[in-house]
Amino acid sequence: METYATALLYAIPFFIGLVLLEILYGYFAKKQTHTVMDTVSSLSSGLTNIIKDSLGLAVVLVSYPFLEEHLALIEIEATWAVYVIGFIALDFAGYWNHRLSHKVNIFWNQHVIHHSSEEFNLACALRQSISNIFAYFPLLLLPAAFLGVPPKVIAILAPVQLFLQFWYHTRHIGKMGWLEYIIVTPSQHRVHHAINPEYIDKNLGQIFCVWDRMFGTFQEELDEVPPVYGVLKPASTWNPVIINFQHFWRLLKDAWRTKSLVDKLRIWFMPTGWRPADVKDKYPVAIIEDVYHFKKYAPEATPFLQGYAIFQLVFSTALMLFMFYNYSEIGFDGLLLFGLFVFAGIFGYSSLMDGHPLGAWIEWLRSIAGIAFILTTGEWFGISQLIPYGKEMMLIYFLFTIAATTYVTVFEHPKPTARFT
Repeated sequence: METYATALLYAIPFFIGLVLLEILYGYFAKKQTHTVMDTVSSLSSGLTNIIKDSLGLAVVLVSYPFLEEHLALIEIEATWAVYVIGFIALDFAGYWNHRLSHKVNIFWNQHVIHHSSEEFNLACALRQSISNIFAYFPLLLLPAAFLGVPPKVIAILAPVQLFLQFWYHTRHIGKMGWLEYIIVTPSQHRVHHAINPEYIDKNLGQIFCVWDRMFGTFQEELDEVPPVYGVLKPASTWNPVIINFQHFWRLLKDAWRTKSLVDKLRIWFMPTGWRPADVKDKYPVAIIEDVYHFKKYAPEATPFLQGYAIFQLVFSTALMLFMFYNYSEIGFDGLLLFGLFVFAGIFGYSSLMDGHPLGAWIEWLRSIAGIAFILTTGEWFGISQLIPYGKEMMLIYFLFTIAATTYVTVFEHPKPTARFT
């Protein structure tokens, strides 16, 4: 995990830098694809995913090293060829994992966050899941295990294959000629994120588009059908934690409410969107019927609230970078507590962005807890050893959070728009 944290120490500034470049390009080209609150929500979602993954908060059902050790039929020498084979095997597994996520109810819960933005830009690429608690992906790497691809090769290639999926989340690049027949391009991925009937659940490939062409899930972007982005059951919240578990909560409620014992079990493994007949009419869920005429989620936000959201995002990112830089010194118990502070902050300020009253209470309580922690321990996870007056800066940060949250709550009276259901 420390190696992963070191990689993120460089990857996070790089990705955020590219997002800022896209925002600047959109501004000067007068073709802006970002809105403040949506982009803050997207980047905040990326931070929650990083917290979860960097701390290893998942249950591994079976590890790839175990599969390779017991199932390898041949042994490939560590040459360039093993990396090519390993990369193709990873991408093949990624295609089927992606297809599962779109086709099966329970698996959709781990992927819906990625599609929840009603915009399409580089920031929404960072909307990654924290609800994938059970790690089953190694089971999809059986071809690599049979071929004896070393675990070290998979460990090196996995983040590379993941990071290469970032660049094509943009509306500023058109079709790319002959590359459209080999790799996933921005045009193809715009189709994938669209909710138009012509486009839904298409283009599931991650790096190579050949899998979609082979297995019948390819769809070209049509000039006469401009993509409309989002999900058919809108998230209607900026809170990335809530979005991660909305679908699961709906499934759980349907499983509880249905009188059919069979439906209580099969709802989890039925096609995405399936609901038991006896609850479908009694407990309707809002679904977009006309994708060309629906109101995007955009609650009113004052300039101060927008500025506060940006400030909290920037400060949370800085805290995460400090955590990765000081990863081994903080220790696992300290990392869990540190991650909880950042995680609670994201939940708090994104709820405040929604105008939800819970947001203010979380911000107040988190800040009071942070101040108490500094006064009790005399430090903030060793920050003063790296940054002069670091402890004092953290005290000022928590005091500012209390004051700003109070100002928003008392004087701006944000109207609640999210119900967290």
